[in-house]
Amino acid sequence: MPAVADEGALRVLVTRARQHDPDAWEALYRHAYRRLYGYSRRRLWSDEAAEDAVSETMARALDGIDRFTWRGAGFDAWLYGIARNVVREAARTGSRAIGTATLPEQPAAERAPEDRAVGVAEEQAVRRAFQRLEDDERELLELRVHGGLTSEEVGHILGKQAGAVRMAQARIVRRLRVLMEELDRVD
Repeated sequence: MPAVADEGALRVLVTRARQHDPDAWEALYRHAYRRLYGYSRRRLWSDEAAEDAVSETMARALDGIDRFTWRGAGFDAWLYGIARNVVREAARTGSRAIGTATLPEQPAAERAPEDRAVGVAEEQAVRRAFQRLEDDERELLELRVHGGLTSEEVGHILGKQAGAVRMAQARIVRRLRVLMEELDRVD
């Protein structure tokens, strides 16, 4: 199921979830699962750890829904804030370090063999460069690009102003390009 169509529909679901409506919780879970899983999987060491992190995130959301307010960055950012804490706790208590996972493999679109070969090489270069970023830089890009959160939502999660998030994102993307060029020269 795709993300909830608009903020109004999301507000209705959150109101129903506060009233302990299981269908509303299921809809919220489906709304958030894929993006939360992707975020968790990129930061943890296994599919199971990521699935556990999403489950724990939603359990904490269920327990804390009465404390949620629409002030700040909204419901999705609130969930990502919970997920961020869950992932940090899992990394702290787990046997492997956070940030060691690579970006998940994406199936190649139907293209000519030579185009696929170039695409795979470029994708691998991005992955290698991405792993050379600092953990906080990777996290910001994951929240903005993969999580689809606005700069305001990311700022709320990371404790930064939206403008600072946008500036940091631009700086990180420039750094990513430089890292890719460096890796290209080495290869």
